[in-house]
Amino acid sequence: MEPSQKTEFCLRGIGCAPGVARGKAFVFLQRDVELPCYKLDDSLIDSEIARFDAAVEKTREQLNLLSAEMRARANEPEAEIFDAHLLVLDDPAVIGETEKAIKSTRINAEHCFNSVTARYIEFFSGLEDAYLKERAADIRDVAQRVLRNLLGKTQQHEGPDRFAERIIVAEELTPSETLAFEKSSVSALLTDAGNHTSHAAIMARSLGIPAVVGLRIATLRIAQDDDVLVDGEKGLVYINPSERTLDSYARISLRRSRLEIRIAEENVKPDLTADGTPFKIEGNISGKEDMEKFRQAHIDDVGLFRSEGIFLRTDRFPPEEMQYEEYRQVVEMIPPRNSIIIRTLDIGGDKHISGSLLPPEDNPFMGFRAIRFCLEFKDIFKDQLRAILRTSVNGNVKILLPMISSIAEVVAAKEVIEDAKSELRSRNVPFDEDIQIGSMIEVPAAVAIAEELADEVDFFSIGTNDLTQYMLAVDRGNEKISHLYDSYHPSVIRAIARTIRAAKSAEIPCTVCGELAGDPCFAPLLLGLGASALSMNPASAPRIRYILRHTTMQDVNKLAHAVIHDANPRSIQERLTIFINSILPVEM
Repeated sequence: MEPSQKTEFCLRGIGCAPGVARGKAFVFLQRDVELPCYKLDDSLIDSEIARFDAAVEKTREQLNLLSAEMRARANEPEAEIFDAHLLVLDDPAVIGETEKAIKSTRINAEHCFNSVTARYIEFFSGLEDAYLKERAADIRDVAQRVLRNLLGKTQQHEGPDRFAERIIVAEELTPSETLAFEKSSVSALLTDAGNHTSHAAIMARSLGIPAVVGLRIATLRIAQDDDVLVDGEKGLVYINPSERTLDSYARISLRRSRLEIRIAEENVKPDLTADGTPFKIEGNISGKEDMEKFRQAHIDDVGLFRSEGIFLRTDRFPPEEMQYEEYRQVVEMIPPRNSIIIRTLDIGGDKHISGSLLPPEDNPFMGFRAIRFCLEFKDIFKDQLRAILRTSVNGNVKILLPMISSIAEVVAAKEVIEDAKSELRSRNVPFDEDIQIGSMIEVPAAVAIAEELADEVDFFSIGTNDLTQYMLAVDRGNEKISHLYDSYHPSVIRAIARTIRAAKSAEIPCTVCGELAGDPCFAPLLLGLGASALSMNPASAPRIRYILRHTTMQDVNKLAHAVIHDANPRSIQERLTIFINSILPVEM
């Protein structure tokens, strides 16, 4: 049969990078390199270690080049992935054990290095923690590079235009493979494994490649050179698409492109609803590399500056001066009349820094993280607070405390802030004496005492990612239960509503800064619930701005009233979908 006569079938996965693409499938089955194993003469031990060191150094050069390339594109999160790979090469355990094995066994470097890394990969793969499982993928990726450099081989996918205009189908993809595919102008990426937070998903979104992950059986059901249509927004993959499906997506693509033009044209208009009510859109950033996208999105205020970026990039606890320079550069990019909220160090959970201060935990999302860590290690906390306070003379800076679950934590944190202020006064260093302090609301306990918390702080910021996770007792990085992570659950929406009511009663602002703020379905609901501002990834701002401009406060208030009294998650999803389709019918 000709490909066009084959029967269409559809696979459904997790749409993690939007866009529609069509092309021929290339089933990319990763193969481990074939490794020789042979004994060495005593006289060759030193030269074998030197050969191994040279391969490690060549790998380091390759990773530095990839990291630099991503930073040149202002893709800091992706550059940090390759920085993490560099840390594997700097790990004395991996490198040292390999050299020791070469000396003790007198077996070639390839075999020894593979044995050492295989042990670490097996160890990390067996852990429950999603972040540590990603560590196994990092080690595997680096190990393959070192081994190929030892053997003088190139990566499977390297070669001029080998994958141009192809749909890549794989069990999973490493960050370096994803980047190399992008260089070859692939049309889309499909993987059996993965979720929204996997490295491949992060990079695909950043590089603008449509992607669907979590397909489970794509490599079994899709054959080499099959005709494939990918909808990276809805997570749908059509194999051997029919003329009817192709015609339908042609119409959808045309309408989507027309809508994007309208959205871009309206992006510079005032932030007012159709009935003239002001609304506020703020931006989430991780560092100065995000500021260009921030400006392009016409955003004025930073609703969330994730300060742990410098900690994760350097994989250490940087001194006050280094942090001050990091924060100062960002603050000076914001006009003085606009505000910037700096969240204090939020590590632990899925964000780790090497060292004994953050030991492995059985359940890290429930463990020693964020404000809990900072109140235990107050010297580290004060270093950061002094750096933030010093930047407050350069702009309208506010401090945000993460993962607050009690009044006692807020009181203790404010005491440390006062200590930091006293130390700056003793050094005659200026700062804003009246700097505002806010609390993240992302733990159910904080929702339950929101009324009392509101009396202790100057503003709230709702982190919907963690709030959803904790309300439903679902680790959002665990693929086995990811289907239970449901933002439409009434408990999540009612927790948001209660928090906003508590803030209004205390006459303090309440921003929503989690992923829901940038979700087209949820933005009108959050406005109707009374959120003071929505803070989001700058790339999401134009579409959310368009949606809110094309609705009225009467409509969103009515929507919020209906949703808050609905106990059925699927009914809530249907209500929000119908509402958004009345504004964006092309989303179909």
